[in-house]
Amino acid sequence: MKAAYCAALLVASIGLSGCMVNLSDGDRDWSSSHWQKMEQQNRENLARLDLGMSKDQVLTLMGKADFNEAYVKEGKQIQVLFYRTQRTDQDGNTTKDECTPVVISDNKLVGWGSTAYALI
Repeated sequence: MKAAYCAALLVASIGLSGCMVNLSDGDRDWSSSHWQKMEQQNRENLARLDLGMSKDQVLTLMGKADFNEAYVKEGKQIQVLFYRTQRTDQDGNTTKDECTPVVISDNKLVGWGSTAYALI
């Protein structure tokens, strides 16, 4: 009985020796190539935007924003979505200066880029 138990324990330990626990959220691969691909994809998607697109169309094309601001100005609902498009620091953190703003007013795309953001 002890021999069978030891054999089972040995097989189990060998089988588990290659296991690894992944504690990431599953959505992010922090490697440099992943960020470069994401930034390139965001730049390509920005080139596909058209003024007047609905907020839903923008989100379908661009996906989840890295940052999001919303407020009311002169009775209009303004939302600014920030998408990472260039790296300035290699610290692994995304900051707004590494992002391109996408400006939505009353659920319609009214502009993107630093000029559009400065005008709101």
